[in-house]
Amino acid sequence: MQVKTLILAAVLAAPAALAQQIGQEPLGAPAVPPTHAVEQADAKLAQVARERAALEAEFAASEKACYERFFVNNCLDQAKEKRRAGLAAQRAIEVEAQHFKRQHAVDVRDRELEERAKKDAAEAVARAAKPPVKRTAPEDKPLPRPAAVSLEQRQAAHDARIQQLEAQDAAQAGARAANVKKYEKKKADSEKRQADIAAKRAEKAEKLRKRQEAEAEKAAKTQAGAAASQPKQ
Repeated sequence: MQVKTLILAAVLAAPAALAQQIGQEPLGAPAVPPTHAVEQADAKLAQVARERAALEAEFAASEKACYERFFVNNCLDQAKEKRRAGLAAQRAIEVEAQHFKRQHAVDVRDRELEERAKKDAAEAVARAAKPPVKRTAPEDKPLPRPAAVSLEQRQAAHDARIQQLEAQDAAQAGARAANVKKYEKKKADSEKRQADIAAKRAEKAEKLRKRQEAEAEKAAKTQAGAAASQPKQ
């Protein structure tokens, strides 16, 4: 019985002893100082991000150095264990900070709900203390009757409307006439421009024709002179 007890104690103590040999902390969550403000929690989370990046960079450098040593596996195990312990510590800080922020948000919401409930209750008490307001129905007043319009007034309004339409039509007619005149002038200018272009083209063609005729006549004279100068056989 005593031998079994000693063996059991040795088995339970082995993980702790092995952890002490390779730099691992004893089993159990790392102790994290409590957070007291949201700003402090945010600062902790930012620090956790920086520490994690530093741990990964350190592990990468250690891993590279291990491959240059004789006992590579032992070196790698120590580097991995160091990274694991560091990441576990940062994870504990992260969990505590996030828990504080969630609890703080819940507390703020509860306080707001409590204050709103108190305000609603106070308003309800105030409304109950006030006497009800009596509302009197408005008196029915007859609507004013429209004034009677005589035949002369209707005729005058009709005549005024006709004069207004005639004035508008006259103004539009003047604008239409101006537009027609403008269009005709533009059309005449375009036709004159086309005629000038055609005249210039005809003049150029006539000059070219005369030049070609002169050159042909000159060539013929030159050829005739050359033939006349050759001795007869």
